Amino acid sequence: MTPTLLHASNPGPFTGEGNWTYLIPGPQPVLIDAGVGHASHLDAIEAASPGGPGRVLVTHAHSDHASGAPAIRARWPATRFSKMPWPERDRKSDVPWQTIAPGDRVPTGQGDLEAIHTPGHSPDHLAFWHGASRTAFVGDLLVAGTTVFIPASDGGSLADYLRSLHRLLELKPQRAWPAHGPAIDDPAALIRHYLDHRAEREQQVLAALAAGSSTVEQITTAIYPRLATALAPMARESVLAHLRKLEDERRARQDGPQWTIAR
Repeated sequence: MTPTLLHASNPGPFTGEGNWTYLIPGPQPVLIDAGVGHASHLDAIEAASPGGPGRVLVTHAHSDHASGAPAIRARWPATRFSKMPWPERDRKSDVPWQTIAPGDRVPTGQGDLEAIHTPGHSPDHLAFWHGASRTAFVGDLLVAGTTVFIPASDGGSLADYLRSLHRLLELKPQRAWPAHGPAIDDPAALIRHYLDHRAEREQQVLAALAAGSSTVEQITTAIYPRLATALAPMARESVLAHLRKLEDERRARQDGPQWTIAR
């Protein structure tokens, strides 16, 4: 699997250096993720595939992955757009979405891609698996050099995310193409690191609860005492994601803004 890497030209505080999108050439070129509609991204698509993509596969509905779909459609009206539904988000993009279900196969010029449901970062998140090369296009499931943000207040679920990591690990991937950062040449090692990191963070949350911290803000302060102010909202979401997982497992209990260890 040798896709053409096309940058979406959208660096920022939440996207880092910006998004990568991936064009798989063929009679009907397939583009993975739509970017945000910057002209330079559209021009890069056209340079790689003058007739535009035949189909755009969107890993999930977050704006840095999906909001460029209308601009692509405006330049290439025949392009088809596909993703797993998240209705309240999908209607924000004025394109006719075609549904991809888990297990669906999408033909490309380099072989079929299989849609793998990998929720956690978002409920509609898909990875696209190329079995012949054991390659995965992972969207925001993996990012080299950092962890993945789980927006617990906006459709994120840590329990789902951990299950998604295990699902990908079972496929024994040899390479992963993420939406942010460089290619990942040992995805299994990164996944195992993520699992260890989340287990360690869970123990920190439990220790903070046992020491008397009872709100998301207090627990965040206990775990991240020197956190930069700009990163505090993301840290609070991470703590909330862990608390909700513990609540689902009946290991923590919520009463209004207060959290305690379940007895």
